[in-house]
Amino acid sequence: MTNPGQKITDALRRAEAHSPFLAMQLGRDPGLRERLQGGDIALDVETLALDEPVSRRLRWQRRTLATAVAIGDLAGVLDLTEVTAALTRFADHALDLAIRTAIQERTPEAESRGFAAIALGKQGSAELNYSSDIDPILIFDPATLPHRPREDPQEAAVRIGKRVVELLQARDADGYVLRVDLRLRPSPEMTPIALPVDAAIGYYESQALPWERAAFIRARAAAGDMALGRRFLDAIRPFVWRRGLDYGAIAEIREVSRRIRNHYASGQALAAGFDLKRGRGGIREVEFFAQVHQLIHGGRDPTLRAPATRDALARLAEAGMIDAGEARDLADAYTLLRTIEHRVQMVDDRQTHTLPTGAALDNVARLHGLDDGAALLALLDEPVRRVGAIYDRLDDGATDGLPRDEAALVEALAAAGIDEAAQTATRIAEWRTGRYPALRSSAARDALEAVLPTLVTALAAAPDQAAATMRLDRLLEKLPSAINALRLLQAREGLAEQLVAILAHAPPLADELARRPALLDGLVDASAFAPVGSVAELVAAMQGGDAGDYQARLDHVRRVVGEKRFALGTQIVVGAADPLDVSAGYARVAEAAIETLAAATIEEFARSHGAVPGSEFIVLALGRMGGAALTHASDLDLIYLFTGDFSAESDGAKPLGATLYYNRLAQRLTAALSVPTAAGPLYPIDTRLRPSGTQGPLVVSVDSFARYQREEAWTWEHMALTRARPVFGSAAARTATQAVIDAVLGGERPARDVAAEAVAMRAEMARHKPPAGPLDAKLAPGGLVDLEFAVHVVQLTNRAGFDPHLDKAIAALAEQGLMSPAMPAALDFLTRLLVASRLLAPDAAEPDAATCALIARAVGAEGWPAVVESLATTRQEVARAWALATGASDG
Repeated sequence: MTNPGQKITDALRRAEAHSPFLAMQLGRDPGLRERLQGGDIALDVETLALDEPVSRRLRWQRRTLATAVAIGDLAGVLDLTEVTAALTRFADHALDLAIRTAIQERTPEAESRGFAAIALGKQGSAELNYSSDIDPILIFDPATLPHRPREDPQEAAVRIGKRVVELLQARDADGYVLRVDLRLRPSPEMTPIALPVDAAIGYYESQALPWERAAFIRARAAAGDMALGRRFLDAIRPFVWRRGLDYGAIAEIREVSRRIRNHYASGQALAAGFDLKRGRGGIREVEFFAQVHQLIHGGRDPTLRAPATRDALARLAEAGMIDAGEARDLADAYTLLRTIEHRVQMVDDRQTHTLPTGAALDNVARLHGLDDGAALLALLDEPVRRVGAIYDRLDDGATDGLPRDEAALVEALAAAGIDEAAQTATRIAEWRTGRYPALRSSAARDALEAVLPTLVTALAAAPDQAAATMRLDRLLEKLPSAINALRLLQAREGLAEQLVAILAHAPPLADELARRPALLDGLVDASAFAPVGSVAELVAAMQGGDAGDYQARLDHVRRVVGEKRFALGTQIVVGAADPLDVSAGYARVAEAAIETLAAATIEEFARSHGAVPGSEFIVLALGRMGGAALTHASDLDLIYLFTGDFSAESDGAKPLGATLYYNRLAQRLTAALSVPTAAGPLYPIDTRLRPSGTQGPLVVSVDSFARYQREEAWTWEHMALTRARPVFGSAAARTATQAVIDAVLGGERPARDVAAEAVAMRAEMARHKPPAGPLDAKLAPGGLVDLEFAVHVVQLTNRAGFDPHLDKAIAALAEQGLMSPAMPAALDFLTRLLVASRLLAPDAAEPDAATCALIARAVGAEGWPAVVESLATTRQEVARAWALATGASDG
């Protein structure tokens, strides 16, 4: 193995033989050569030449650093990360010193503040080139920037900026420090070189171009007043990292890449003259690949906001957003391309990215340690081809559009597999007229044209093309703006097919999409297919965000609930989850919403009315919510209670008696949970199971609730109590409430003929609420209601098997021989069918064959005939269980 000393010796030999610039630097400073020969690759040059004027000091420091970095790089003692970090560290130092010097020269007694440099590009990501310019944006604060008497702060800032550029860029016998490019500032042809911070913030919030978002992925406060720089970046963070995806920005970044390829066409193919930065498969395409995915996913996942390209690729791969093998290939290619780029720049200290031709190419190869230019091209061949292929899949150019001629359009649709091509052509023609508000702008119609081929392909694959097309039409009709949604569909592979599946099979989800197109974001980053998490995790998400006041908190909760419910429904449509798990997920989302909104409502209510000392609010869930098994369409059966003395009074500025206090509080919570806002609806709330039903107060004390259940409650109320579960309140309050429930169910209740009253109640329900259709797994004879009634009769009659979760209750009763061992499977089948049909067949009628296949998959059946057979068999088994529980004949 070659030792470090031998590596450095060889590097010095190659540098002096093949780099006129490095040979000159080594010749001018023999002492530096000796230190390098001895292995002293010191990269901390900021303390050199401190007694020299600033401009000369920085030139000497840069010259020393350039030589040391080059030799360490050529010797393999420094890797690419160390090389670029050293170059960036010096650029930050030089820029900061230039700013401080420029301010102190003009106002010697003033503190150097109020002026900052925001590093963009490779300086921002600490990946600076060996011979690179820097691309800062200069900002200032008029309120704190030192300036001379009667001098306008803007004039002072411009003069400071010009002096900074002069200190860094002017050349003399010692060379230069850094080339400075200020053209990345907003509207450079019109704006001064230094911008007031508030004006810059306003620009990025309202006028910035989409490609500027990508530039700010790598933005960093690098020099000058760092607090000012960080304030600016914090203010514009929402511009860069948007929670809602902006495919206009993605498309523009891709268009920039296409323009670069076209403009540098002569340097696209790998050969002598290849542009390492802009060529096909070059550095820029690796960077753009990472940035496009960061812009797509980084708004929702802050861990993906890594400025450095290779770090970004690694994090995207870890998060599953890009293929891990492709990420490694891109990172390896990027390392090699940047290394060879440095070799090209080392020759004459020129900011070039192009492989030379002829003997000059051989020279670069030998500087790198290869035999000749052919060997260098061979080294680059596979990585460049791999990068180009990966990037081409991301950016496959413009999609061919559909014909505008009616006959040609019908022919094209038929060829694509559209069955009713003429009707679909008529629909597309209507979209193209801009009849819908969302399609009236030229930009929206351009986006429509771009995505139409993708949509037609997806519609052709839909099992019910007509239904999918009709719902897509309805979605476009209701969209407030279609541009972003259409560009999103064009940009993300497979998204159109998923959307069409939702539109074809799940009307409730299609309606939600029409109201909130941003729900598509979950499909884009695959978060819609992940479990929704625990109640605690959901509460954390609902308490997060930037909601300041109470109304903003309600809207934030609605947005989160809408996203989670849509995600759970989507999992059923695409077959990504068991409906039983989805049902439990719906319940966890609802429970988290109750917990979050109850806490927020109590806090808001207390601002005016204080709290009732020694008392607290309790929310009791019953029905499917109590059993933690909701459907997409479930309402929430709730009872509100409070602990403590009902005669107490609240301690706020506007005191209320305890009963009035909690009744008003409960009204506000019910409104928070049910009243639709701009962010969408939450849940229908049913409080009719409270003591005395609609005739009683909305909230009663726990003591009154206990007395009512022990002395006055009807059998149906005790049946409902079997699924009661406290979902809000302290642990002590929940325990006390559960103790009341347990005591009542355990026997502290009036003696009644439970079976007879249950039979009469079920008959009355059947008269008023008949089955909605043949797939009504809830209300049909032998359906879920009959199963639930049978369970509750057996529980109350035998004082056994009490558990709000119906599956656990049935399992306990079956284990004791009180119910048929077939009932757990019956419950699972009926629940799966109910959860799936609420989305896929909300009218309970038998849907089209393709949707039938989805329902069959959801319930675990081989096909639709198996579903029908299982439903019939299950209903017969439940009917027998109901008959056994009540002593009636099952007919």
